[in-house]
Amino acid sequence: MGSALGIKSSGNPVIQDTTINETETIMSQKTRLSSIAALVALIVVAAAPVFADTEPTEISIGNDTCCFTNPRYSGTCTVTTGPDESCSDVVAYLNNQASVGKTYCGNTKVRVGWAQVECEGASTMCTPASSTETAPAP
Repeated sequence: MGSALGIKSSGNPVIQDTTINETETIMSQKTRLSSIAALVALIVVAAAPVFADTEPTEISIGNDTCCFTNPRYSGTCTVTTGPDESCSDVVAYLNNQASVGKTYCGNTKVRVGWAQVECEGASTMCTPASSTETAPAP
């Protein structure tokens, strides 16, 4: 049969069996890898709708009203953030001993110890508004 197909048979049945076994092993490994790849693809496709409904968390930046207190400052400091600025940026500035150049809280020199608090009448700590800064006590 082999000679009819142009295949020369070695005549050694042990070599033929070994070749068949190696071929079956390779085919089995390829089938297993294909099955694993298909399973991974199925999991990714099935999980896509779960993650498609989640929306990224937005951080409000610019034109927000933030309120801060400090034991060495009289009253509450209210700041309306500028473009590309968040309440976190303002409190970081106020708590940085080396910060200069901004006029938050009546251009106070008080540094360190600032905490963000809820603004009176507001439901969140940073809300869009047009309040002005509270001047420090003399």
